[in-house]
Amino acid sequence: MSKDPAGLPYRPCVGVMLVNAEGRVFVGQRIDSKEGDAWQMPQGGIDDGEELHPAGLRELQEETGVTADLVTILAESREEYLYDLPEQLIGKLWGGRYRGQRQRWLLVRFNGEDGQIRLDAYEHPEFFAWRWVEPEMLPDLIVPFKKRVYRQVVEEFRALI
Repeated sequence: MSKDPAGLPYRPCVGVMLVNAEGRVFVGQRIDSKEGDAWQMPQGGIDDGEELHPAGLRELQEETGVTADLVTILAESREEYLYDLPEQLIGKLWGGRYRGQRQRWLLVRFNGEDGQIRLDAYEHPEFFAWRWVEPEMLPDLIVPFKKRVYRQVVEEFRALI
């Protein structure tokens, strides 16, 4: 039996749109996805007391091996973007404590070289493959319940990419 999502809060989260000099965006293919070809940008929870920029840089390093000295933060989203988990995932992810995520996004320029991206930099890798894609491709690559958020993030950051 699934939990009633109406009584659950949204998990605070930061997402990172990492762009290279050509204006292409980093996406990683999730290790844990049963959806098949599930790709996403780096993202993760914001710890209690953690500020947005440090959280984003921490998540970026954990998921891609890209350190703060290799990037420039260009912008942060003007608002939080919310998404709800599909009913079958509520109660299974994040200890069943959340109905979905509330995300702030950072637009970050990668100043390094592709060889500096290391998916195995953290003891619990999130991705097993990665690539650079055109921003417009992002909504087509993400799991269905996050498509709206990805469209909004692309739209907000498009002029800055």
